[in-house]
Amino acid sequence: MQEENKNISLPYFGIPKILPFAKKYKYRIIAMILMGLFSSLVDSCYPLFNQYALNHYVGENTLDTLGLFIALYIGILIVQVSLNFISVFWVSKTELDLNRDLRNTSFNHLQELSFAYFNQNNVGYIHARVMSDSGKIGELMSWRMMDVVWNGSYILFVMINMVRISWRLACMVFVLVPFAIFIIAFFQKRLVKLNRHIRELNSQITSDFNEGITGARSIKTMVIESIIGDGFQKDTETMRHVSVQAARYQAFFYSTVTMMSSIALAIVMWQGGNLTVNNMMLIGTLSVFMSYALGIMDPLHSVITTISSLVSIQVNIERFDRLVNTESDVADSPEVIEKYGDTFNPKKENWEPLIGDVAFKNVDFKYPDGDEMVLENFNLDVPHGTNVAIVGETGAGKSTLVNLVCRFFEPTKGQVLIDGRDARERSQLWLHSNIGYVLQTPHLFSGTVRDNLR
Repeated sequence: MQEENKNISLPYFGIPKILPFAKKYKYRIIAMILMGLFSSLVDSCYPLFNQYALNHYVGENTLDTLGLFIALYIGILIVQVSLNFISVFWVSKTELDLNRDLRNTSFNHLQELSFAYFNQNNVGYIHARVMSDSGKIGELMSWRMMDVVWNGSYILFVMINMVRISWRLACMVFVLVPFAIFIIAFFQKRLVKLNRHIRELNSQITSDFNEGITGARSIKTMVIESIIGDGFQKDTETMRHVSVQAARYQAFFYSTVTMMSSIALAIVMWQGGNLTVNNMMLIGTLSVFMSYALGIMDPLHSVITTISSLVSIQVNIERFDRLVNTESDVADSPEVIEKYGDTFNPKKENWEPLIGDVAFKNVDFKYPDGDEMVLENFNLDVPHGTNVAIVGETGAGKSTLVNLVCRFFEPTKGQVLIDGRDARERSQLWLHSNIGYVLQTPHLFSGTVRDNLR
């Protein structure tokens, strides 16, 4: 059974679990937020330039202060472009840095897990945790966060400007906001559910694809190509069907948002047009409201989409947290780590030389994912320099003995002694560094022969 079947929910969408990774970039993130706030403030003021130009230069038929107006506009535009460039660069860098940190943390932790974890979780599942989940979390702490900051502050600044200019007309537009929120949330809830299903199917397809390649020899030997192919085709067809459903909801979703923007614009043109005809509102002011009415729905949609995606990304955070907090079935004690170091920080100056005496003392063993005892009250002494051949039928426990000596698994009961001491009294890295393990099926890593010899 894979770990994703465990139903664990983290509070606050799991964000507190990610904050330690973001802490080292806190000053950069604060600067990003401040630039996002200033950028949205400037963006919300652009329609005010149009208002001034229409009311002053067109309405009063004059060109005085035009040079100053153009210089100010260009100056603000240059500042805005510069801020956007720096913001995009920092946000991208933060995303990539977080992705690197998250993937390094998860990959390094995988190196410390025992064989039992890899027996219970297939390669496709583990690959998705290290790559896909880390990418989603990095995106949340960079682009998604900036979406909320920029769009949320933009909506606030726009509403302040609208109320300041004409609170009556602003209230007419604001009436649509609750309906827009309801409609967007309605579609978004279904889209999140469909997208979650799509990701689950994608993980399954990745797993099937990997097993189809790594198990190619067995598949051909057993002549089950058609069975494996039919299963893979069924999964891909299911994913296509669900993806089409999601695309259909997405199409309705964006059409509805566009319709709400059009309704807001129609209200502004209807009421604002009457006010303009009756000389109660200037044409420039009407232009500002038209720009705001068209522009407020997209940021609203973006904010709700980001908030809704937190439910989806929470799953990624839970899976990542579950991975990095998975305890190995085979782990060195704190006392052993203090003396000998761990896998990535060895204290080789404290390592004793290996003599080579091996002994099994009253060993019982069963695999973590099994119920049947493989060894019961097993005893064996192998002095150093002795050649021993273990002979037996398949499943008798020959490989198990080697795995226990190498400490890939811990005995259920009893002791495995190395040079007269319990193997658990010294570090795994010390033991593995002194053992030559020949695989039944050789594995070559990608790269050159020299790379493999390292």
